[in-house]
Amino acid sequence: MRGLLPFLGHRVFRALIALWLVSTVVFVVMRLSGDPVPLLLPPDAPRSEIFRVRAELGLDRPLPVQYAVFLGNALRGDFGRSIHFRQPAARVVVEYLPATLELGLAAFALALVVAVPIGMLSAVRRNSLLDHASMGLALVGQSAPTFFLGILFILVVSLQLGLLPTSGRDGWRNLILPALTLGAFAMASIARLTRSAMLEVLRADYIRTARAKGLSEALVVAKHTLKNAAVPIVTITGLQFGSLLGGAVVTETVFSWPGIGRLAIQSIYNRDYPVVQCTVFLSAVLFIAINFAIDLLYGVLDPRVRAG
Repeated sequence: MRGLLPFLGHRVFRALIALWLVSTVVFVVMRLSGDPVPLLLPPDAPRSEIFRVRAELGLDRPLPVQYAVFLGNALRGDFGRSIHFRQPAARVVVEYLPATLELGLAAFALALVVAVPIGMLSAVRRNSLLDHASMGLALVGQSAPTFFLGILFILVVSLQLGLLPTSGRDGWRNLILPALTLGAFAMASIARLTRSAMLEVLRADYIRTARAKGLSEALVVAKHTLKNAAVPIVTITGLQFGSLLGGAVVTETVFSWPGIGRLAIQSIYNRDYPVVQCTVFLSAVLFIAINFAIDLLYGVLDPRVRAG
């Protein structure tokens, strides 16, 4: 417990710094992208009306003052009013968030259920046909772009075979292809790292000792090998889960999935800056929270991390 508190404090401090940096970058990029006031008014609006709207939005203030107001409002969850939806940006993003969480969790569960057993079998049966085939597929999964896999699944599974719908969010059948597309890269990464971690542990002296005692291979793998290989597997699994939530933009666009990734793309096209700012900020919060949880779990699994 004595070593855990400094470990937690250091992680919390790093998380707050990362969140502040993301907020600053979002603020700067939005200010560099242009003035949103012309989008709110007709092209022939008089200059007095433009000045009035800029004053209402606080854009007539000095940049440091705008930055301080932005941070203060962000801490309260206030990112302004959406230009396109005509309602608070936070409310708009929260309405789209469940779809992204559903897609991310489904992709993560699919990747975890498939990748870990495949990685374990590949390590136990090293250089076998199963090992070469699974690692070859994993290499393809890591190399193929997400949009290519999505379009390929739509062409083959939906249009040619007629098995699953091409887009929308009307039921579990609509979730299969987007989840498979989004989880392909994570599935490949987890499988390859699981194999590497298992191989490293299988060469350890205590594994040979366990086998010499007459323990079955299944017990050696489940009790001794997987337990000691869990730290890198848990780390890469958590990072991939955060990437799934933050990187669903392409998948949601290809399959017309109504999540915050697709909302962000549409808002960029509409120059709806409050929604873009809120989407990026919320995605950063989710990613940092997941990484913080993984750091905590990492410290629990490996006491040397807390000691360091």
